[in-house]
Amino acid sequence: MPFQKLKPRVEEILQNEKLSVDKRLTEICELLESNIPYYDWVGFYFKNGDKEELKLKSFAGEPTDHEIIPFGKGICGQVAVSNKNFVVPDVKAQNNYIACSIHVKAEIVIPLFVNGENIGQIDIDSHTEDPFSHEDELFLEWVNEKVAEIL
Repeated sequence: MPFQKLKPRVEEILQNEKLSVDKRLTEICELLESNIPYYDWVGFYFKNGDKEELKLKSFAGEPTDHEIIPFGKGICGQVAVSNKNFVVPDVKAQNNYIACSIHVKAEIVIPLFVNGENIGQIDIDSHTEDPFSHEDELFLEWVNEKVAEIL
């Protein structure tokens, strides 16, 4: 499903105040994972209180052992420090990559800002090599902007 067709569905989920924030985030993960063929795992990590680590809050896809990620470790941990998008076309080429599954070939992580502060991120794993485009980045930045409105 093209990104433009997903946008109204993302907004509909996020505006459903009958659901908890966690449930809405899980539904966003499920929507993206089931409608974009090369999004094989979608999750939201958030800063874990005052600790220098990220904690997995919501996801869709295979369960992961990486529910806590220290700042600086792996792609997610690097984004927590850099505050910048990180697109990895080939995870094998990254020396600071934390393997979640032998099937993952590429990853994209987009920081989530509230009032200018990086409070979390959306993380996408793909079993397809080099699938992410600039359009993925723009779409996921938009998703995070919408998510920030309900946090």
